[in-house]
Amino acid sequence: MGEEVRSRIEMTDDEVIGAASVLLVQRGYREAAALMLDVTNVWIERHTVHEDSMSFSYEREYQEVIMELEPRLLPNSGYLLNHIRSAFEAVGAGCGRNIEDVSVREVIPRVGSNWREQLARELKGGRQTNQARKIRLEPRHPTEDGLHFTNEWEHRVYQLLKERQAALPDNDTIGVMPLGALRVPGHTFEPDFLITYRGRAGVIEIDGPHHKGRASADRSRDRLFKHAGVRDVDRLCVEDSTTKEEVEKFVTDFLKHLAS
Repeated sequence: MGEEVRSRIEMTDDEVIGAASVLLVQRGYREAAALMLDVTNVWIERHTVHEDSMSFSYEREYQEVIMELEPRLLPNSGYLLNHIRSAFEAVGAGCGRNIEDVSVREVIPRVGSNWREQLARELKGGRQTNQARKIRLEPRHPTEDGLHFTNEWEHRVYQLLKERQAALPDNDTIGVMPLGALRVPGHTFEPDFLITYRGRAGVIEIDGPHHKGRASADRSRDRLFKHAGVRDVDRLCVEDSTTKEEVEKFVTDFLKHLAS
């Protein structure tokens, strides 16, 4: 009788995370799956522990999934985390990984030496607007026209959109909303730009190097936007658009498609 060999699927960390998230939906745990879309960051850490018994000692390796969430999104019930942990354990078993735990951490705000002034602005501004709520406590972020931007690329795209806005007549112009909180079922997102034009709404996302490995999550987020009535979602990759002319062409094509 020949030896039975059980094949295992080779998966990258990102594929493990994606497979566990999809498995949650297939199991019917949609609230837990929705939480995976809200994570600011998620990764897998490897650990080696030394264990001793009365007769011998040995090393044991295991893996831990780390999820970072904004404090307001932390699960207030343990059952969500239990569902997520079970899904990762199942996926890990299928690809030869010993995933033993899932941990949730708060996203810690980045502050500067002037944190008191930043806190005062946060407390004052929180009553007026939720625009850029994630970055008000972060130092050195661009601002213009009373609007906040998370980085220089968003600021540059805003300036081009503002130029296009100024070039159009008042009765055929565009509306530009950077980092406006947008609620869809089960999620609160802040698209980089919400654009209104000729009775239609579109979203522009600025994808930097940090978006590598997040294609699956980005597609899921884009679908949610479209289900909520956003006509067009387009992404500008900053690594592929290095000149002002390239960004101008992107904006022109986006508005043309949005109006068509």
